[in-house]
Amino acid sequence: MFTTALAQQETTQLGELPLLLFAAIESLKKELNAVILAHYYQEPDIQDIADFIGDSLQLAKAAEKTNADVIVFAGVHFMAETAKILNPDKLVLLPDLNAGCSLADSCPPEAFAAFKAAHPDHLVVSYINCSADIKAMSDIICTSSNAVKIVQQIPKEQPIIFAPDRNLGRYVMEQTRRDLLLWQGSCVVHETFSEKKIVQLKIVHPEAEAIAHPECESSVLRHASFIGSTAALLKYCQNSPTKEFIVATEPGIIHQMQKLAPDKHFIPAPPMNNCACNECPFMRLNTLEKLYWAMKNRTPEITMSEDIRLAALRPMQRMLEMSV
Repeated sequence: MFTTALAQQETTQLGELPLLLFAAIESLKKELNAVILAHYYQEPDIQDIADFIGDSLQLAKAAEKTNADVIVFAGVHFMAETAKILNPDKLVLLPDLNAGCSLADSCPPEAFAAFKAAHPDHLVVSYINCSADIKAMSDIICTSSNAVKIVQQIPKEQPIIFAPDRNLGRYVMEQTRRDLLLWQGSCVVHETFSEKKIVQLKIVHPEAEAIAHPECESSVLRHASFIGSTAALLKYCQNSPTKEFIVATEPGIIHQMQKLAPDKHFIPAPPMNNCACNECPFMRLNTLEKLYWAMKNRTPEITMSEDIRLAALRPMQRMLEMSV
């Protein structure tokens, strides 16, 4: 009897832990004058404690406008770097420094420098999902929200290198009818979705709409009735009369979809294997506990050389100017 009572007490305490962490994080936010920025792919608890949730473009704009002294970035490394590029005098924290990005890693700076040098007449447009070193070698940064708009503003006679995502680059080529020179990088999550399983899901759920992020392979995109950034997918689900969706992007976004459209049903697009490969392993390294300790200890901090920061800032500013 005593053992059972003790087990129940421990279970209750564990159940209260997120609430205690929420309260502690709120207290630290006031103490530090901190803001928490979170990507849609973060775990639900982090999304719920964040001051601002968004996709890469929304988060870049939020980082640029914040008056906070401390930016806690619940996302991956390149996103926190972007916040630091825009806010050199602020303390930028990332809950787990190992929260990297397979897409950013697929574009090593030395290899890209050689690729760029081999095509000196090309303008470099880089997807924001890249390292600060790659941003520093770029002329304009873009996101999945504005990539088409950015490329459409560049004179047609100007040759363009598009890096690092080949799938987004291919999508931009189709939408703009421009011939882009693509760096052959990709996101492991967005390349894991199974066309076969999506088709099977559409047979089982004939009323469901498939929606997809443009980082997905073309074999997946051709089955989507709507293609867009995470923010665009979220907005589409809210406004569409459809009640059921097959979602081909990292399933963290479904938490917000469910909150904003509770009467609708969202099915995560399955990966090719029987695994959780449709979840970004890097995004999931951040936890509520790590976020708390990052604020408590004011570390891990994002730093970079001022030369790299200034070089990366210019193409970021061009993106923000061209996205108005």
